[in-house]
Amino acid sequence: MADTGNAGSMPGAGGNAASASAVFRGVTQLVLDAKGRLVVPARHRDGLTPNGDGRLVLTADPSRCLLLYPLAAWEPIQARLMALSSFNDQLRGLQRLLVGHADDVEIDAAGRILVPPALRRYATLDKHVVLVGQGQKFELWDESRWQAQTAQAIAFPGNGLPPELDGFSL
Repeated sequence: MADTGNAGSMPGAGGNAASASAVFRGVTQLVLDAKGRLVVPARHRDGLTPNGDGRLVLTADPSRCLLLYPLAAWEPIQARLMALSSFNDQLRGLQRLLVGHADDVEIDAAGRILVPPALRRYATLDKHVVLVGQGQKFELWDESRWQAQTAQAIAFPGNGLPPELDGFSL
């Protein structure tokens, strides 16, 4: 397993329940084994399962990657999604995608999670995958799709940066 991320999980700030969760960042290259399992990097395990129960939620994302949430971070998202009107076709489609594909997974004693076959097919995950920290969750990408996504993200169109980034500085 090659670990290319350089930042781990850190305690969040604030005074609510979410503050007890970790903030995930960094990019880690991983390998799915023949059974569809991947080893969660040790530095992220405590943040993903702060109660030590190993319970996570893995679901589909419209970008054709997967989202990996600590169970406590996923539950309010699911509640908000399901509170939306199912009479709106777009919202209903999003509910079907995110909640319908959501699968409870557990970290086993070896630090692995099983990526269910339906989710592997949805995200076209093969052997080489990338785990990308995104704050309160991770994205799980097929490595070649991640490389294409990264190339697209840095190839700004002729009109430059989006207006939301006007005046933004790193």
